[in-house]
Amino acid sequence: MDKKPELRRELGLLQATALNMIDMVGIGPFVVLPLVVQIMAGPQAIWAWIAGALLAIVDGFVWAELGAAMPKAGGSFIFLREAFGKERWGKLMSFLFIWQTMIQAPLVAASAAIGFAQYFTFIVPLGYYEKKMLSGALIILITILLYRKVGDIGKISVILWAAVLGTIGWLIFGGATHFNADLVFQEPAIGFSFSGVFFVLLGQATVKTVYSYLGYYNVCHLGGEIQNPEKNIPRSIFISIIGIAILYLALNLSVMGVIPWQETRNSQFIVSTFVEKLYGHTAGVVATGLVLLIAFSSLFAVVVGYSRIPYAAATEGAFFKVFGKLHPTKEFPYISLLVLAGIAFVFSLLLRMSEVISAILAMRIIVQFIGGAVGVMLLRKRWSSDKLPFKMWLFPLPAVMAIFLWVWLFTATVNSEIWGMSVAFWGVAVMFLGIIVYCIQAKIRGEFPFAVESNSGETSV
Repeated sequence: MDKKPELRRELGLLQATALNMIDMVGIGPFVVLPLVVQIMAGPQAIWAWIAGALLAIVDGFVWAELGAAMPKAGGSFIFLREAFGKERWGKLMSFLFIWQTMIQAPLVAASAAIGFAQYFTFIVPLGYYEKKMLSGALIILITILLYRKVGDIGKISVILWAAVLGTIGWLIFGGATHFNADLVFQEPAIGFSFSGVFFVLLGQATVKTVYSYLGYYNVCHLGGEIQNPEKNIPRSIFISIIGIAILYLALNLSVMGVIPWQETRNSQFIVSTFVEKLYGHTAGVVATGLVLLIAFSSLFAVVVGYSRIPYAAATEGAFFKVFGKLHPTKEFPYISLLVLAGIAFVFSLLLRMSEVISAILAMRIIVQFIGGAVGVMLLRKRWSSDKLPFKMWLFPLPAVMAIFLWVWLFTATVNSEIWGMSVAFWGVAVMFLGIIVYCIQAKIRGEFPFAVESNSGETSV
């Protein structure tokens, strides 16, 4: 009798950290850097990168505790279901997460592909439709590369990780050796007075920087494939966040110490322009090629992590059964991979980069991030200490801080629009539509909140 395919724990700390970090970097910092400088109108843009790092750290405690306690494929799907109760509110919360994932996960992948096409035009000028063709082709290529065993993916991720670190290291070195302190510490348009206007603009800018930090939890989505997950999941999360925060801050200081902020804010290819100014046009082209490699690497990590989420939900009976299929020989969730990649392909053709960045956050803040922070506090009340291999420091302070900061960022997405409507509106609309769909499904199945009480007082479903 043939053995049933199953996920294998083949990813160690090195591979897990590599997948996290290449997911976090991607095209994000190179596209976002000018946008943040434009919003903050000066070198004080660095505060938005510090705020993003702070949010990632406090939220990282939430993910580390949940990921170590429940190291299974699916990440937030498992966390929300367990934290809010498997037979009650957890059913709704986990369904909403999957519902949103089918939209926001392809948005994340599309953002990497769109950014890739944007930077590629520094090397070869492309028209609008040509850029869309390139972004779509990249999604297809990534799908082909991911159609293999997870052990092979782990090896590829380490190679891509080395390329990411080497590229950013080169950029930081170039800036450090040509650094002009006067450009960084000159008097900006708004100044460093922490006024009400400053914090409004900081919120709008942090929406952009947080996009560049997202991915520190990717290891949780792959929980069922991580070796020694109780230790390696928390370790990889914090190594990733701290390492990337240092790289981002150094990169921003390097760029702003070479190029005046007035020029930076209007640049579509800030890294290419930066290297070109230091070493000439040929070096600028090489730097652009390396940025494209980073974008490619991030897209690789994003898609492999998210493809495990619908799979996990399907195996638990909370999503369409077809998504629970593993490839018969390569043992990976190929239906989930193909569907998410297909949706990402469509988004890459229809949307622009500025729209995608804000939409990604608005779709995820309420259910995934705030829901996770509330959930970890609920679990602390119900679970014994032995079921929590990792416990966040100074509980519940990190979780409370994370909730506060996520609410602050959600209000900042009100100012961004897609198709004439606020991004925050679209985020809430998708959530309420998911609630309606869940209620219809629950009514048909006789599940919470429509479950019938049995004579013994227990709920029958």
